[in-house]
Amino acid sequence: MDVLINVFVALHVIGIAALLGGFLTQMKAMGEGTARFGPAMLHGALTMLVTGVALVGLNQADDQAVNNVKIGVKLAILVVVLGLVYVKRDEERVDKAVFGAVGGLTSANVFIATLWT
Repeated sequence: MDVLINVFVALHVIGIAALLGGFLTQMKAMGEGTARFGPAMLHGALTMLVTGVALVGLNQADDQAVNNVKIGVKLAILVVVLGLVYVKRDEERVDKAVFGAVGGLTSANVFIATLWT
């Protein structure tokens, strides 16, 4: 079971990298007002959602303690990020505030995952 959990953790990190990497590579474009959500950002957010749900299920099946409040906060943030990216995915230009919010909320999710014990 540990190997399967670690595989899903790795996939979860890949999803974070796709979403946050897409944001970071367009920070200059965000400053110019020409940033847009690429397909990798949407797929990264979806990967985070699917692997995160799978990780909760696998950890509970393995009788490991799961902090449901932490998972709920992370899920709420991810749903907001996913909603923003999904709705604005076809727009040529995304508002700086919306694009920045996605990067900020994604970063917040990373910090919640690592610092909330």
